[in-house]
Amino acid sequence: MKSLITFVIVVVVAVISFNLFTFTVDETKTAVVRQFGDVVRVVEAPGLHLKVPFIQSITYLEDRILNYDIQPREIITSEQKRLVIDNYAIWRIADPRLFLESTGGQLVGGQTKIDDIVYSDLRNILAKHTLDEVVSAKRTEYLQEVTELSRTKLLEDFGIMLLDVRIKRADLPAEVEQAVFSRMRSERERLAAQLRAEGEEQARQITSNADKDVEIILADARKDAEKVRGEGDAEALEIYAEAYNQDPDFYRFWRTLESYKVALASNTRIILSSDSDYLRFLESMLEQ
Repeated sequence: MKSLITFVIVVVVAVISFNLFTFTVDETKTAVVRQFGDVVRVVEAPGLHLKVPFIQSITYLEDRILNYDIQPREIITSEQKRLVIDNYAIWRIADPRLFLESTGGQLVGGQTKIDDIVYSDLRNILAKHTLDEVVSAKRTEYLQEVTELSRTKLLEDFGIMLLDVRIKRADLPAEVEQAVFSRMRSERERLAAQLRAEGEEQARQITSNADKDVEIILADARKDAEKVRGEGDAEALEIYAEAYNQDPDFYRFWRTLESYKVALASNTRIILSSDSDYLRFLESMLEQ
């Protein structure tokens, strides 16, 4: 029994001694060894490492790439328009010693520094450009400029390596959004009315041109018809004249008979002189 108790005591002492004299570094972490509050070394290699018990303490920092969703804030563009920018930053701890001394080793402290510096640089750079430029493809260039400017400040002062800054959304403030939408709708309605008016004007122009073309075609057709009719009448008169010259008496007689067909077609009363040729032909027909 005494041997068992001795063994347990030895194991417990060994475990306690192991924990007092060693520490383990995970591959996703960086260990900062502090002695009486001062940083004495930084351990980045994963595995088991030694420390001085009771004197040295270990602070673990993230060694992975981190993503920080920055709080949406307002900026003012060059034409004095307000815009709410929702952006994020990708970063990592590049200098564990400086990061620990400047932020206390807390991620929240590092994110606060990123928030302040990135927003300041973002506000200053985007304020030089218009709203249309900020929401266009050019904003990639502006964000690259923000990243480079903020990276220098964060690395020198806080040991933070800023890898990239990106904008998720760029919206108008809620209080002016409805007014902007109303103005956009009015502009679209004005443009639609203008297009309809232009279309109606073009339709009237097309109709007017078509009516003019119809009148011209009809006039040309009437002209051609009159010409053909005149030529026909002239030819008929020429034929009549030839026929008249061959036998004037017969021609006069035939024309008189043709007139009888028209004049005597219905109940018609004709008053003629007794010596009228028209009456003479009719009397000669009656005598027969």
